[in-house]
Amino acid sequence: MSTINYLTDIAILLVAAVIAVPLFQTMRMGAVPGFVVAGMIVGPFGLELIGNVEEVGQLAELGVVLLLFIIGIELKPARLWMMRRLLFGLGTLQFLCTSVALVAVVHYAFAVPLRTAILIGPALALSSTAFVLQLLTESKMLTSEQGRASISILLLQDLAVVPLLALTSLLTMPMLSLAEDIGLALVEATLIIGVVIFFGRYFLQPVLHQVATSKNPEVFTASAVLLVLGAAVLMEHVGLSMAMGAFLAGLLIADSSFRHQIIAETQPFRGLLLGIFFMSMGMSLNLNQLIQQPLLFLGLVATLLILKTIVIWPLARLFGLNWKNALASGLLLAQSGEFALVVFTVALGKGLLDEAMFQQLLLVVILSMLATPLMARLGREVRGLGDKGQVTAPVLAEAEDTRPIPVLIIGFGRVGHKIGRILELAEVPYTAIDIDPNTVAQEHAKGRPVF
Repeated sequence: MSTINYLTDIAILLVAAVIAVPLFQTMRMGAVPGFVVAGMIVGPFGLELIGNVEEVGQLAELGVVLLLFIIGIELKPARLWMMRRLLFGLGTLQFLCTSVALVAVVHYAFAVPLRTAILIGPALALSSTAFVLQLLTESKMLTSEQGRASISILLLQDLAVVPLLALTSLLTMPMLSLAEDIGLALVEATLIIGVVIFFGRYFLQPVLHQVATSKNPEVFTASAVLLVLGAAVLMEHVGLSMAMGAFLAGLLIADSSFRHQIIAETQPFRGLLLGIFFMSMGMSLNLNQLIQQPLLFLGLVATLLILKTIVIWPLARLFGLNWKNALASGLLLAQSGEFALVVFTVALGKGLLDEAMFQQLLLVVILSMLATPLMARLGREVRGLGDKGQVTAPVLAEAEDTRPIPVLIIGFGRVGHKIGRILELAEVPYTAIDIDPNTVAQEHAKGRPVF
C-alpha cells in the first residue's frame, strides 16, 4: 500500500467522521455509533471508498491501547476503595452472573464449543464505558443513585478486561483445561500487575521526574507515548496483549503527580485513534448477513438486552437501589461495549473465532450499542413513573452532596504554600498545580494534592 493511498484513506475516514459523528451527537446517539456508521458507509460493504480494512485496523489498534492506558490511570486505588461496596459487590456479581448466563445461552442454545463460549459470554457481559458515561454526563446523573451504581459496575468491568485478555491468550494453548485456563489467567494477571507496579514505583517515577525537570514539553510528550507503547510491546512479547500492557502502564502512574499532564499529552492521540478503531469495526461489518437474516440478528440483540437487564435489576435491588433506579440501571447497561470488540478482535487474530462467528458477534455488539440511546430513554421514563410533583433522584443526590468544592491553587511557591496551609487548618479541600517538578515531588511526598 503506497503512502499516498494510505493518506487518502485516512483523509476519507476523517471526512466521514467529521460528518457522521456530530450528526449522531445531535440525535443524542453518542459518538461511538457515529464512528461505526461512518466506517460502514466508506467501507467495502458501503460506498467502497476504502478497501484496505486490515491496514487501517493495524493503525486503529493504537486507539485501543491508549484507551486502556487512560482507564488504567483513572482506576486509582484510593478511588476504588471508596467505592468498594458497589464496585466489588454489585460490580463483581453483575459480571459473574451475566457471564455465566451468557455462556450457558451461547453454549446450549447455539451449540458453540464451551472453550469459545467461555470467552464470548464474559466479553458480551462488558458494557460500553464510553457510551454509558457520556449518557450519564449529558443527563447530569453521574452523582445520582443510578449513576453511582452504573459507574461501579463499569469500573469493575474495566478491571475484568485484564484477566479476560489474559484468558484470550491462554485459551490458545490446547494442553490446558478450561479450569486451568481461567485460574492461570487470574494468577498471571495478578503476578504481572504486581511486578510491573514494583518496577514502576522505583524506576518510572524518577525517570519522569528527570524528564519533567528539563521543562521540554516535546520530550515529555515523547516520554508519555514511549511509556504507553513500550509497555504494550513488552506485554505482546511476553505473550499477552498490547492493550493489557497499556492498562498496566496506566496503573503505574495512577497515583503519580504527573498523571494529569500525561493524560493531557495523550488525550488527542487517544480520541483520534480510538475513533479510527470504531470506524475500522464499521468497515469490517458485513451488512449482507443483516440484510439476509434481519429477524435472527434482531432476536439475538433483543435476547442480549433483555438478559442483561434481567440480571442487573435484582442485583441492584439487593444493593439498596429502589426498583425504578435498579431497572433503569439494567436498561442503561444492557448493551455490549467497545471492549467486547477488542476481545473479539484479539480472539480472531489468535484463531479462537472464525470469520463468520466474528462477523455475527460484531453485528450483535454494534446493534446493541446503537439501541442504547433508546434503552436509556426507556430507563428515564421508568424513573419518572409516579414522580410527578416530586423531587427526582438526581436532585436528591445533588442535595445530599454537601461537600465543599475544592479550591484550585495555581502555583505552589511561597505564597501558594501559605494559602495551602491556611486551607488545611480550615479543613477546606484544595488541589494545587505547579510547573516545578521538584516542588511537586516534595509536596506530593508529604501527601499534599500538588500536581
